[in-house]
Amino acid sequence: MIIVLVALAGVYGFCFTGWFKPQIIHISHTSRASRMRLAGNAAGEPAIFPVTFSFDREYIPTEIKVVPLAAWQTNQNVLPVWHLVADTDAAPIKIFIYGQQIRGMKSEMPGAHAEPLEPGVTYRLFVTAGAAKGQHDFQARAAD
Repeated sequence: MIIVLVALAGVYGFCFTGWFKPQIIHISHTSRASRMRLAGNAAGEPAIFPVTFSFDREYIPTEIKVVPLAAWQTNQNVLPVWHLVADTDAAPIKIFIYGQQIRGMKSEMPGAHAEPLEPGVTYRLFVTAGAAKGQHDFQARAAD
């Protein structure tokens, strides 16, 4: 009887609770003019609107990475254009801007900064927050 009871509890936990389901971070983005200066103003580079990301709720990220999608689809070890990892004293966030310094996180490569985004190129954002993971595809918009 005890074995049957444990088996039924296991089936219930697996089928009717979220205990064994992976946690998914839902991410959205917006790219519009703001009071911030436009990114990518180096000689010959088009200015782009800042890209702002938001989550469905607050998370304490352990890794944030942005890669060009086409390159990632052929080689999942492609170098990211922006890569942050948790350092210490990370704060929960719900909204952040591409390239911003996030408290408690540091660049994966010491001294590296976010590369300018190119308009019309599709990028993929990967976010990890403990066991929760999420990804989101986006494009930067050129300022008209």
